[in-house]
Amino acid sequence: MIISASRRTDIPTYYSEWFFNRLRDEYVLVRNPMNIHQIGKINLSPNVVDGIVLWTKNPMPMFKRLSELEKYNYYFQFTLNAYNKDVEPNIPSKNDVIIPAFQRLSREIGKERVVWRYDPIFFNERYTMEYHCKYFNLLASRLEGYTEKCTVSFLDLYRNTARNTQPLNLQKETPQQQIELIQRFSQIADEHGLYIDTCAEATDFKHFGVEHAHCIDKNRLERLGHYNLCVEKDLNQRLECGCIASIDIGTYNTCKNGCLYCYANYSLKTVDKNFHQHNPNSPLLFGEIGPDDIIKERKVKSCKQCQISLFDL
Repeated sequence: MIISASRRTDIPTYYSEWFFNRLRDEYVLVRNPMNIHQIGKINLSPNVVDGIVLWTKNPMPMFKRLSELEKYNYYFQFTLNAYNKDVEPNIPSKNDVIIPAFQRLSREIGKERVVWRYDPIFFNERYTMEYHCKYFNLLASRLEGYTEKCTVSFLDLYRNTARNTQPLNLQKETPQQQIELIQRFSQIADEHGLYIDTCAEATDFKHFGVEHAHCIDKNRLERLGHYNLCVEKDLNQRLECGCIASIDIGTYNTCKNGCLYCYANYSLKTVDKNFHQHNPNSPLLFGEIGPDDIIKERKVKSCKQCQISLFDL
């Protein structure tokens, strides 16, 4: 079983104490986003958790307790973009805080456990092709030696995303612009000892040496854990998504980053309300178990083969 923590919210930044408490107690309760009164109880014992993928824009609240992850196989998906406060209002200074945090995390756990994400990419009068290429190059120069690759993607306009990004006056990129940006990013990455891949993009960029990403990555988990995994593609994700199956332990409308392009927040008012109902000692990310709630334990098991064949080395 693979745990995603989380596509729905930034657990390392805002809920790290809760997360480590859940690992200590070896279980977590997660509401079904399609039926809020249906709660899944998920075993977090190292005996059944084959890997944890942590998604964040700022892992600093986790630094003092990283050693508590050692009994698990894990890595970080670390989003570091070149946007300013008009797009990512609650992200600390990239130069003074976030880039040093990325470098420190890499030094402490190894660059193979920190995947850089530069996404989603969009264009407007401020964030032009030249802007993205200039700052991607700057970031790549600062992250050289601290990661292996960068995953990129273009913005998808979900209904709430389209509403929240209206002040930015987005300019829908053309196929030619996508091709130019990927080609230039690939060249920049190569100059800094990195490579790029694309997240859930239908366009094929293989002629630039750019493959489709697997953000929850079977191969990376196998390489880090030194075992084979018998796990299939996640059928709950988009067709172009290459991720393997996982269980997400986050909750929508709980991320305080406030990024305008975010698909996981529908209402800032709801986010604030939910955030203030958070209790780090509760098995739920926020709120309490009510009389109408039904808790069912999910049947989970390890999917790993503990020894890699000689033919896989």
